[in-house]
Amino acid sequence: MPFITWNEEYSVNIKEIDAQHKKLIELINNLFDKMRIGRGKDVIGIILNELVNYTVYHFITEEKLLQEHRYPEYMQHKKLHSDLTKQVKELKDKFDHGDIIVTARTMNFLNRWLIDHIMGEDKKYSPFLNSKGVG
Repeated sequence: MPFITWNEEYSVNIKEIDAQHKKLIELINNLFDKMRIGRGKDVIGIILNELVNYTVYHFITEEKLLQEHRYPEYMQHKKLHSDLTKQVKELKDKFDHGDIIVTARTMNFLNRWLIDHIMGEDKKYSPFLNSKGVG
């Protein structure tokens, strides 16, 4: 059973962004599966690294769309992305240095980190971009 299940409520009505959000959910679910079955540190480290890299890629995609269409809250959204990227990179660094292990608490952080951002922030730009023909 997945740790996070995609729900249409999470949709921002932009196919490319929804697909990327689904990929982030897939990566978090993969990390959860490996943690649950006690897979080695190296495997979890690889998945965390992929999660960091894909997060950066996803945020670049979002920011490009927001900037291109002159989203009025662009700078605030970009700052949130910077803060979230920093948090997930710090998590990865702590893991790499043996300061944390991937636990249910870590997974809950990642769940909140992603879902809260989608529901709280990404949903704000959705109507604006949709009104510009982005979908």
